[in-house]
Amino acid sequence: MHAVAGGVDDFLARATKQRWSPRQILEHLAQTEAAERAHRSLERRLRLSEIKKFKPMADFDWSWPKKIERDVIERALTLDFLPEARNLVLVGTNGLGKTMIAQNICHAAVLAGHSVLFRSAASLLEELHRQSPEGRQRKLRTYGNVGLLCVDEVGYLSFDDKSADLLYEVINRRYERKPVILTTNRPFKEWNEVFPNAACIVTLLDRLLHHTEVTKIEGDSYRVRESEQETAARRRKK
Repeated sequence: MHAVAGGVDDFLARATKQRWSPRQILEHLAQTEAAERAHRSLERRLRLSEIKKFKPMADFDWSWPKKIERDVIERALTLDFLPEARNLVLVGTNGLGKTMIAQNICHAAVLAGHSVLFRSAASLLEELHRQSPEGRQRKLRTYGNVGLLCVDEVGYLSFDDKSADLLYEVINRRYERKPVILTTNRPFKEWNEVFPNAACIVTLLDRLLHHTEVTKIEGDSYRVRESEQETAARRRKK
């Protein structure tokens, strides 16, 4: 019993002072241990997810993008797509908050008790590339079976045809079974430039986009705006 072990004397003193019956003592023990187990499970899932630091949606400036489907994103934050194994794809240029939105959805899924993996496309594909054949199959099973997988930043780097095959394998293993969140700065018609000479792009997109909500965000980079505001603030102070 992890929760009570460190403070058993205090627990017994409280039970004696409040004159708990044996049944009450057992109920309090069970409740305390259940709460501690849930807390440790949450911490473990957050650590394994690798969502890392992110801004909450309360800080998101909905008025900044020139185009954004707020209803689609807010619905996704309720995790309604998880039970139906539907995918969510966020498309938009750099600095519009795609990663931030994806991180918030993944965090909500962890809090709701789901297993989550958040990976950039580069780190996911690099991890699969460097495995032995046996290790790669284990990793593919992990990526295929986790409750929610987020593949971030597809299109920021170019990959070879082997990488396209690996990404297809991940998507195919989850197809109609487990949901995927994917962010990309490139329209799908340009994915043949992201994965040059890859023969599986059409099939990959066919699997990815079936049962998928695709939402586009348009506008100028929010990070550039923040940088300009910070520079202006520093100049005013001087």
